Amino acid sequence: MVNEYTISIHKAPLSSSSDIKKMVYASLFAALTAIGAYITIPLGPIPFTLQVVFVLLAGGMLGSKWGSISMVVYTLLGIAGLPVFSGGASGIGVILGPTGGYIIGFTAAAFVVGFLFENKRTEKILINGLYVLAGSAVIYAFGLTHLMIVADMSFIQAVTVGLLPFIGGALVKVAVAAYIATRYRI
Repeated sequence: MVNEYTISIHKAPLSSSSDIKKMVYASLFAALTAIGAYITIPLGPIPFTLQVVFVLLAGGMLGSKWGSISMVVYTLLGIAGLPVFSGGASGIGVILGPTGGYIIGFTAAAFVVGFLFENKRTEKILINGLYVLAGSAVIYAFGLTHLMIVADMSFIQAVTVGLLPFIGGALVKVAVAAYIATRYRI
């Protein structure tokens, strides 16, 4: 029996099997980012982890849409209480704490890297390295801004604590991500 209060819901079909494939890969990159969070070297309030490699690869290999979706999924899983953040942490408190800006920056970085790769992909690792470096800069921009607000730090203090100790590792992560994203495509 249908009455005037019946609501019809229409599901939009996936555009192709390619979308299903991208969803699976987006889920995989969310999981890899979570695994990268467990590989940690404590360096003060911001630990050194391998998450960023997978964030940058998500953008470079999946593109702006699916790369950023994978990081939204990762972030939401952590907020929901799954131990996917650095050192097995979870919850909204992590997002509101000193590392929260870096995590928020993951989505923006995956989008930026994906956008650059979609529009200017090349076989030249140096150019792709600049794209990946731009994504890393986005993560640090979000992270340092959030760190200054949450920890009530000056810009110089935030850079000293949240960037300088990580420059060497960040460059290695950028090189690894640029190499892999240049060599392999999804």
